[in-house]
Amino acid sequence: MVEYRGLTWDHPRGYRALEESAKVWERRGLRIRWDRQPLEGFESRKIDELAARYDLIVIDHPHVGEAAALNNCLAAVEKWFPEKGLLGVCEKAIGPVLASYRYAGQHWALPLDAATQVMAYRADLLNGEKNPPRTWNELCTLAERVPIVLCLAGPHALLTFFSVCVAHGEPPLSRPGFISRETGEAALELMSFFFQRMERGASELNPIGILDELSRTNRIALCPLIYGYVNYATAADAGRRAVQFANAPVASATGRLGSTLGGTGLAVSGRAVRSDELVGYITWLLSEQTQREFIPDFEGQPSLRPAWTDPDVNRRFSHFYEKTAASVEQAWIRPRYPGYIRFQSEGSEIIRAGLRAGSSPSMILRDLELSFNRHHPHDQEI
Repeated sequence: MVEYRGLTWDHPRGYRALEESAKVWERRGLRIRWDRQPLEGFESRKIDELAARYDLIVIDHPHVGEAAALNNCLAAVEKWFPEKGLLGVCEKAIGPVLASYRYAGQHWALPLDAATQVMAYRADLLNGEKNPPRTWNELCTLAERVPIVLCLAGPHALLTFFSVCVAHGEPPLSRPGFISRETGEAALELMSFFFQRMERGASELNPIGILDELSRTNRIALCPLIYGYVNYATAADAGRRAVQFANAPVASATGRLGSTLGGTGLAVSGRAVRSDELVGYITWLLSEQTQREFIPDFEGQPSLRPAWTDPDVNRRFSHFYEKTAASVEQAWIRPRYPGYIRFQSEGSEIIRAGLRAGSSPSMILRDLELSFNRHHPHDQEI
């Protein structure tokens, strides 16, 4: 029997469907052992260290530039699937999900799971409001009456900053330099407004921690930008309420939804031995039928648009997909150049430290620009 090792992340959305798929394919002559790592490792661990130990790796798209710069770290999709059939299927991925794994002229992973920052809230805690706010100004007004938190732990402080900039009409790195002073300071001023009204412990919660609080306590009513987890859209047990989801906020009624793309891709490491069984497994995993049926059946979050728009899938999960699909369609792709992950970690810490110290937006932005310049090789594709 052909045997491989895979690594995914330690949340049912990340491992349940993959572990169940391994059982299905073991009956077909393919053995895959899926290991798990914490969410923080998935977001920041060095890709070459993982590729040395695993054949299949579930990755975050900002890692692909680092992988492309290292010989034989990951296998380019075009080399493993030269017939283009699988890439053709993956072109059905929602929004820019497939494009996010393309760097230096090749794809370095295939879209397994689609996610982006959306709004999460409890309708019963919105002080009588029938619908969640759509704009950042409306959120500021609501924050005077109900507990609203920002997701700031790990890389999420910087990712929230990025998304607020996108909503204000200027995606980061869309012009020479990092971000304009006007947009950057406006985004940090807005973040400071919410931070001053948050319980201090909330800034240490990652997306899963915030969603757990939303579903199990009344301490948080709404988070404006958090990576969507379909698992929380329905009540799983007596102690957990369903969380409602909506599109990411806009700065104006006609503005762009400000959201930074997340999700996961399935990468093949350079150490993996190509076999018909493994090619068949990957092709099956990313097929439209598997994405519509098998992945949702086992707590996964599909990547293909046909699954996101499927009426039956939406009925099963409180219409999570149709309520947030526009955010994925308009999501901003993070940089993928070698060194970006270090900036993502350092930049987030700069924002958290600045917010805690009450630093001015201009001071925080200056430190962000210095960090960006330290970690960005100027001759590299973004």
